Amino acid sequence: MSGNPEIKKTVDGALLREFYLQDANTVAASLLGKLLVHKSKEGTTSGMIVETEAYLGWCDKGAHSYPNKRTARTSVQFGDGGHAYVYLIYGMYSCFNVVTNKVDVPEAVLIRALEPIEGIELMRARRPKTRDERLCSGPGCLCSAMAITRELYGCDLCGNELYILPFSDVKKEDIMVSPRINIDYAKECKDYMWRYFIKDNRYVSKVAKRYDDKKKEYAIL
Repeated sequence: MSGNPEIKKTVDGALLREFYLQDANTVAASLLGKLLVHKSKEGTTSGMIVETEAYLGWCDKGAHSYPNKRTARTSVQFGDGGHAYVYLIYGMYSCFNVVTNKVDVPEAVLIRALEPIEGIELMRARRPKTRDERLCSGPGCLCSAMAITRELYGCDLCGNELYILPFSDVKKEDIMVSPRINIDYAKECKDYMWRYFIKDNRYVSKVAKRYDDKKKEYAIL
């Protein structure tokens, strides 16, 4: 966990613990349009969440905690929702997940893309020679732009360092779903429609056409 584990103050207006204690699919859809904020030593950056994926460790072969597998890596998922699960991919890039649901129900939501809102110059410095629409497009990219690292593993999202605020209401008809990305190892679970994103938003990550064709159903919230 980053910094002092004692939370000095919950940021006014930030999402409360109760929001995160819901199941991962509900939270994944509900996070669209919310504002992810990181206050770092370099400055504050924020972005509107435009793409997410749900992972349910007790039944989902795509989840790191499947089947209810508690390890040093996944331990935070077995606590209350509303904490950060940050892990490394390819030995280089961090991925940020929101832990959801209650104690001993390991579920999480991967944040896949943001629309940059605040601290864009700082994001550009962290990701030079990158077009603005790609600064936070993809889970590794957004973590680089927002300076989210494994030091934030376990960070309380109801605190004042890394947190989420209400921001923009997204209409139900603008929430699209598809299979999740790059989890072919998950067998039948790879086809679950657990990726959520805002329709026609140009900051959604670029993915293979099979994930992003015109045959989607609308998410049922």
